[in-house]
Amino acid sequence: MKTRFKMHKTIGIICLFIVTLTSCTDDLNITPNDDQTILSEELFTNEAAYKQVLAGIYANLALTGTDGATSSNLKNIDAGTSQFGRVLLYTQTLAADQMIWSYENDPGTRELQRNIWTAQNPLLLGMFSRAHLSVALANNFLRETTDDKLSSRNVSEATRNDIAVYRAEARLMRAMAYYYLMDLFGKANFADETTPINSQPEVYNRGLLFAFIESELKEIENLLVPARQNEYGRADRAVAQMILAKIYLNAEVYVGEPKYAECIAYCDQIIGGGYTLADDYLHNFMADNNTNSARNEIIFPIVSDGVTTQNYGPTTVMINGSVGSIEKNGDEVGVGTEGWGGALRVRKQFATLFEGAFANDDRNTLISADRPIDIADISDRDTGYIIQKYSNATSTGGFGVDKTFVDTDFPLYRLADVYLMYAEAHLRGGGGNATTALGYLNALRARANNPVVLTSGDMTLDFILDERSRELHWEAHRRQDLIRYGRFTGGNYNWAWKGNGSNGIALPAHFNVFPIPVGSMAANPNLTQNTGY
Repeated sequence: MKTRFKMHKTIGIICLFIVTLTSCTDDLNITPNDDQTILSEELFTNEAAYKQVLAGIYANLALTGTDGATSSNLKNIDAGTSQFGRVLLYTQTLAADQMIWSYENDPGTRELQRNIWTAQNPLLLGMFSRAHLSVALANNFLRETTDDKLSSRNVSEATRNDIAVYRAEARLMRAMAYYYLMDLFGKANFADETTPINSQPEVYNRGLLFAFIESELKEIENLLVPARQNEYGRADRAVAQMILAKIYLNAEVYVGEPKYAECIAYCDQIIGGGYTLADDYLHNFMADNNTNSARNEIIFPIVSDGVTTQNYGPTTVMINGSVGSIEKNGDEVGVGTEGWGGALRVRKQFATLFEGAFANDDRNTLISADRPIDIADISDRDTGYIIQKYSNATSTGGFGVDKTFVDTDFPLYRLADVYLMYAEAHLRGGGGNATTALGYLNALRARANNPVVLTSGDMTLDFILDERSRELHWEAHRRQDLIRYGRFTGGNYNWAWKGNGSNGIALPAHFNVFPIPVGSMAANPNLTQNTGY
């Protein structure tokens, strides 16, 4: 079992679902299950409770309920459609050009991967609700840790010093949730710790969300633990810097203004934080990625553990799902021999990125033997290449402790992405240094044992987009990347099953954001539907 920031039932799970109540969720119109109780003063008689409640905020990224992997703490929302990492993967990757899910009777998947979603899609409701729950949990923690409340409880000076850092982390987790809501939906219910309980939340559009995220992260940046100095699984200063770099890279999409110089400035700060590339590309996606060389590259993970945090999150889904229906290669990756019977495959357009000079690149884990590259029928699990990027195996030859629920953490943010952001922002006019940018790209090439050394003439925006797919595929970035490049909607780039056409058809521009779920609008009359839906 892994050593991590504690999130198991004796600490984080209890506190996570204690605070999932009307008292802290009404401000965002989230409906919790009825069997929860509110945070009580008695809980805080033990000063260790503050860290436990903080753990609950983090646990919301990995867990869905108190009673195992299939339980849900969101009323009338299934665990399988609301686990944070999984629905993030679906909205950013399954909805784009890299992944196909074979079992289209699974709620919401058919509509997402064929780009025919509506406001009734349960996966969109799961993402919208789970992200707002992160906000609500953070707000509740901040309400319970004011100076007045700490004084009334006679909290010790040592614990109060710790709580100051905890509060910065809670604000960071709230800002991260708003970042994903801004990116995916373009608007969100907005509340902070000062918002009156039971009040109808106001709605922030992208401009307001961007301004809040930016100012909040800058305000807390120096209150956070320096990069790489916090417990594993907890956020530090580099995580705030990463989100800032992300919003600046995409600022033209979000607020119509280029902020590439700001992106480069924050990339420089992250790189200066002491991160280094993992010795082996695949170390980032193995069961011991919290202790192997990936520990030096992963900036922030969504933790996964086969015993203490069993959930159907992104790595459990991808490792079980990518076991081939023909190959039955589950034993190689540390799950059951047949896995989930070929649930996941890759689309042709992604597979072609590993042709030619990339055939022997370490990032190429495609398995193509006895398989056509095309997927003419999504239900035919024997067509389309499969992939073996993620694994429940360890770098030392062992395996995770469970054959279904994997030990592999999901690398939400890692250094390789920072290198690629720097190069792209440089090419988009953000300044920086051309030699430095080229050096970062070649470092990724060298790590992947690709023999081709890039020259300045190779460093184009089109190349960066393709390189981002080769390096970061199945890490929940692709939809955002394609939108930034103007290739997600419209018809200038089509992929298999885009728009429900086997060879791809154009998407209308309003598909650059998802619709607001109908259930969420019903709960808050201030929410209006996005244009076009």
